[in-house]
Formats: sequence, structure tokens, C-alpha cells
Amino acid sequence: MDIQWYPGHMTKARRSMEKDVRLVDLIIELRDARAPYSTENPDLARLAKGKKRLILLNKADLADTAVTRLWIESYKKSGLEAIALDSRNRDFLGSFRSAVSRLAEEKRERDRNRGIAEERPLKAMICGIPNIGKSTFINSVLGRSSARTGNKPGVTKGNQWLTLSREFMLLDTPGVLWPRFESQSVGVNLALLGSINDDILNKEELCMKLIAILLDNYPKALSEHYGIASGEIEEREESYDLLPIGVDKRALAYMDVIALKRGCIKKGAEPDYERCSRLIIDDLRGGRLGRISLERP
Repeated sequence: MDIQWYPGHMTKARRSMEKDVRLVDLIIELRDARAPYSTENPDLARLAKGKKRLILLNKADLADTAVTRLWIESYKKSGLEAIALDSRNRDFLGSFRSAVSRLAEEKRERDRNRGIAEERPLKAMICGIPNIGKSTFINSVLGRSSARTGNKPGVTKGNQWLTLSREFMLLDTPGVLWPRFESQSVGVNLALLGSINDDILNKEELCMKLIAILLDNYPKALSEHYGIASGEIEEREESYDLLPIGVDKRALAYMDVIALKRGCIKKGAEPDYERCSRLIIDDLRGGRLGRISLERP
């Protein structure tokens, strides 16, 4: 399953980010708490060289809390500050403002050491991949609807400066992916989280990979959510004679059983795998399968 998606408008956004990063003191990067590694922009380590960085693990309400704690500890050991949050819930504002105030004071101290007496606002750039929740985060920080939001990639189209206070200005940027993913698992995770346009993907293959991930790390998630009784999967596996090379028998059995339980059936009583795949992936994205993290530090 070769997942590559790099629309032309992202080239322009990427170049703009390279130029604008020179104007800011701080890089705020939103990542998805369910897959912090896969949702990290590999360009930022180079672009943000010499800049302060603050990592926001968004959608933490959908991620495994214990795994999110491991990620925060991992970043701390690397000298990076990270905050877990749900951008729709303003409970994170206290810790976010404290972090920004601390970084602003560090900037003022640097300015004073360089002989700059005038107190200039801290300028920050917020960035992240498509559909990571930047607009929702900005609206929560501002306390009003200032940025467009949506559940599909590509809602934010251009850069815009936002004044959050006399001490803090924020540059909003469009979501950017990178030309090629360094590993196939990164592409799979981004696809599962909805950061890649669904219309270009093979849903059945993607869902089979999701089922394999869940069985390895959250073996009860599917059975509990879809009401799969003990022995149902094994019985279905035993019914198979020959399967195409590369097909995961156990994952296929789960697809068949879930399709039957959720009425994803085509004419002739055949499972509607595409419909069933959409259902399972949507349940992951909506948190209905439980708090799931797709990767660990």
C-alpha cells in the first residue's frame, strides 16, 4: 500500500514557511497525540534551528493517556516542552499561557543582553499537518471564531498574523505535508487520522492495517465495541479455504464479522468491505473504539 500525497499548493506553503520562520522567535507545532512521530514535520528540525519550540499534542482526549505521558517524558529528555490538550476544550489555556510567558521572558532577557531596551512582542509561528486542529486551537486561544475550521485537510489557505496580546503575536500557516514519507507506517498513520485525502486511498487495505495495529496493542477494542463474542473470529477463520497471498486471515475475519453485525452487506449476502472499512476507520477517528494511540516513543 503505497501512500504518497503532495498537492501542488503545499510546495508554495512550504516555501512560505521557510521564509516566514526568520520572522519569529518561537515555533509552535501541533501534532496528533495518537501519532506524535508520524505527525511531526521533519523539515521543522532544520527550519527551527536556533528557535525555541513548543509541541502541542492535540486530540489527547482520543489518545491513550499512559502513552501520551510517555511521549511528554520523551520530549522533556530531548530538551523540548510538550503540552497535551484537546483544542476544543479551553482547559489547556493555563498551561499554554504559562509556557508562552516563560518563553517571552527568556526572549526579553536575550533582548536586554543584546542592548535592546524596547519590549517587543513574542512572535510565534503555529504549524502542523493538514487536519491537525490548528484553526480550532487558535479559536480557543482567542476565545472567538477567527479561523475557519473543518474535518478535512486544507481548510486554512494562507498565512495570517493574529494578535493574542500586547506580548504575543501568532502567525497562522496552512497545513503542510512533506514530499515523501520516510516509512510506510507514517503514511498509514496519517491516512488513518484523516490527514490525507480519503478519496485517493484503498479503504479496505487501510482498514486491514488498522485492525492488525489494534489486535497488537488493544486486542479487546474491536470485540468490545462491535459486540464480538468469544469464538466468532476463530469460527470465521476456519471457514476460509484459499486466500490471496498477503491477506491477513485474522484481520479479514474481523472485517467479515463486523460487516455482518453492522449490516454492511451487498446483494448476494456478500460483505461490503468498502462500507465496513469506512465504518471502522470513522469509529477510530471519532474515539468510539476507545482511547487509541497508534505509536509509542
